[in-house]
Amino acid sequence: MIEHRSEEVAPAMAGERLDRFVAMLGDLSRSDATALVKAGAVTVGGAVSTKPSLRVAEGDLVAAEIERREHVLEPDPSIEVPVVHVDDDVIVVDKPAGLVVHPGAGLREGTIVNGLLARFPDMAGVGGDPDRPGVVHRLDKGTTGVMMFARTEDAHADLTGQLAARTVERRYLTLAWGSPEANEGLIDAPLGRSPRDATRQAVVAGGRDSRTHYTVAQRADGGVAALLWCRLETGRTHQIRVHLEAIGHPVVGDDRYGARRRRDPGIPDALYDLDRPFLHAAHLGFRHPSSGEHLAFDSPLPDGLRQVAAALSIDPDA
Repeated sequence: MIEHRSEEVAPAMAGERLDRFVAMLGDLSRSDATALVKAGAVTVGGAVSTKPSLRVAEGDLVAAEIERREHVLEPDPSIEVPVVHVDDDVIVVDKPAGLVVHPGAGLREGTIVNGLLARFPDMAGVGGDPDRPGVVHRLDKGTTGVMMFARTEDAHADLTGQLAARTVERRYLTLAWGSPEANEGLIDAPLGRSPRDATRQAVVAGGRDSRTHYTVAQRADGGVAALLWCRLETGRTHQIRVHLEAIGHPVVGDDRYGARRRRDPGIPDALYDLDRPFLHAAHLGFRHPSSGEHLAFDSPLPDGLRQVAAALSIDPDA
């Protein structure tokens, strides 16, 4: 299958090597992108370029003809995926930290999908993307909690439709630096590729409509941090992390969207030592695609995050 991808070079990517730009454009590994350029399958401003080291300029239209080969994903029974619900249409899992949801550029194994295919081979091919069978939505590698997968094409179409209609209930528990002034609020800010770093998301004019509702559950003494409930109205990449950074309260443990902080002797080391974002998908609710029954699933906060909260005398169950 030949896939056509094209994009204008944003200011943040001006001066970048062509092969790196193509890798991002096509979700390819760097070596695959280099090979694509050398094969003459990439144009810059309408002219074929076979030089991977070419520096692209702002406003250049880069286009690539990408041959998507059918990769057969290998089922891997050694990957332990905690399944909390399964029926003929839907699988709900309680994702642990450190597992990637599905294969992507340069990653063909070791994902949740590889593990699920070993138990549910009928998932293969569901959804039309061979690398993302059954995937309805995603969680970041470091994020824990409940998420769903579809076992049939009809279920996949129905569940993705519910996401698009914004009727799926998704609530996250997160620990944010500082203490928001209001007890609750709505962050309504469009998200898109950062003009400073094209590998990151940011609040940008003309970005995709994005809304996050938050409620303060508990505040740590001294305004060090606050435990928040976040409810997604939309589901953009890194949405909660970017939105909370935008209002000055980045997620604890998030080095990508929160500036690394100097240690303060008055703040427990646990907050600085956390090696992943304190972000947990605690609740998932949706309408069953066949029966129409409302299903709801809750995931307890993992022990590692619970210990970080305890260091601030915060009780997530209070």
